Amino acid sequence: VQLQASGGGLVQFGGSLRLSCGASGINFSINTMNWYRQAPGKQRELVARITSGGSTNVADSVKGRFTISRDNAKKTVYLQMNSLKPEDTAVYYCNVVYRGNYYWGQGTLVTVSS
Repeated sequence: VQLQASGGGLVQFGGSLRLSCGASGINFSINTMNWYRQAPGKQRELVARITSGGSTNVADSVKGRFTISRDNAKKTVYLQMNSLKPEDTAVYYCNVVYRGNYYWGQGTLVTVSS
């Protein structure tokens, strides 16, 4: 299983970014996909989740600003991040739990300047 995340970068307060995560080695369409983030000195936290059927959940801290989506044909999950705040600064990881094991992408750094 391989997850390849991309799309991070430096953005100003109020800006937008879209993260992408391509997956291989799994039957992508039937798996729930997740985005986590880890800020410096903090624990990794779940940001958003999308099920195989397209149902989504996002953390309260990003509700109304972040949207998770998926393209099963491209085996890719996205995280659209709008109205970014400095507290969104973190390394963002895509994740899948497959056959009881946690798999992580390499992480992509998002830095929001004030």
